[in-house]
Amino acid sequence: MQIHVVKQNETLTTIARTYHTTVNDITEANDLPNPNNLVVGQAIVIPIIGHFYFVQQGDTLYSIGQKVGVPYQQLASINRIPVNQPLQVGLRLYIPQGKKRNAEFNAYVEPRGTTVAPALENSAREAAPYLTYLAPFSFQARRDGTLKEPLLNQFPAIARANRNVLMMVINNQENDQFSDELGRILLNDIAIQDKFLNNIVATAKKYGFRDIHFDFEFLRPADREAYNRFLRKAKQRFQREGWLMSTALAPKTSREQKGLWYEAHDYKAHGEISDFVVIMTYEWGYSGGPAMAVSPIDQVRKVLDFAVSEMSSTKILMGQNLYGYDWTLPFVQGTIAKAVSPQQAIQLAASHHVPIQYDTKAQAPFFKYTDASGKQHEVWFEDARSIQAKFDLIKELNLRGMSYWKLGLAFPQNWLLIVDNFNVTKRGT
Repeated sequence: MQIHVVKQNETLTTIARTYHTTVNDITEANDLPNPNNLVVGQAIVIPIIGHFYFVQQGDTLYSIGQKVGVPYQQLASINRIPVNQPLQVGLRLYIPQGKKRNAEFNAYVEPRGTTVAPALENSAREAAPYLTYLAPFSFQARRDGTLKEPLLNQFPAIARANRNVLMMVINNQENDQFSDELGRILLNDIAIQDKFLNNIVATAKKYGFRDIHFDFEFLRPADREAYNRFLRKAKQRFQREGWLMSTALAPKTSREQKGLWYEAHDYKAHGEISDFVVIMTYEWGYSGGPAMAVSPIDQVRKVLDFAVSEMSSTKILMGQNLYGYDWTLPFVQGTIAKAVSPQQAIQLAASHHVPIQYDTKAQAPFFKYTDASGKQHEVWFEDARSIQAKFDLIKELNLRGMSYWKLGLAFPQNWLLIVDNFNVTKRGT
């Protein structure tokens, strides 16, 4: 698979000719929202096996081989050139596809309101072939140990059809806000806790959940050890049923990081108790804050470097957003940015005739535009380059895989790149 960044005056026809493919194949693979109006700086995935490398000043076969992980003798043989031949700048070399490793992928899906939108269900159906786990969000715990169920609709059937493990996400939200008091009750009142666990088991059996996933956030720091004790107890209970147990963790960079989102999350203990964890490495750029990358890779790396020092890397799913935000400038506290899909972001850039830029430190695309009323906007989103950078980090740190928040916003390049980089593990039956 090739990632191509559109240059000035390029068209799909010239790009297809460069890579010996067709306009139709490129358009379909990327579900291009702007095939006749490409944006300078737009990243396009070229659906070919392997990829091409264009020789740069100072390159040799040996240096290129080191860069792409292929012996230089093999590169010479594949491209039918002498081993010691000086390389001309701009020469196109074919690089074969490397060996793929196994990885696991999860995606949350969050129905809102009183019905499941058909588009959301279709989004889950389209993503499920690329997933290990499908996670309807969410069962909400109540103070008496009962559960408020989410809309499940066809999600269990979609999971079964695609050999996904159905993940039962349980959180401590009340009125759409995480509640430390609800957490306190569930973690410390043993009678309610036992009732809570009994209800989880009964519900999981009813719907066919085989991973129980606790997303307990904004807990009191004083409940750190109570949470650990609860997880040990829950793990023993679920293990008897043959189920997995996983947890969601706030993005910490140190063991004693302060703040109500962080202090009760004990990375070392969760790594020991849980079968795997989802680390929520996103929302640095968030709807209520100033414009910036949602999951800048330099910040993501800091969190994951700490995480692998506390637990086995093979237990970690890196959290990843499937969306970006459109901020109105200048940022004013109390204003809310609009969520946009990668496809919508490209359409915005195309309609306003502005180039897409790429921040190499954050490994994220962005652009600015002026709307019809004269207001300035800044948009940060995800593209093939930013996702490939995260996949490279998964390989470098030997992580278990990736978990997406959340389905419903189109990003076709992501699913193409999953299968180009990994063999998706299927745990469902």
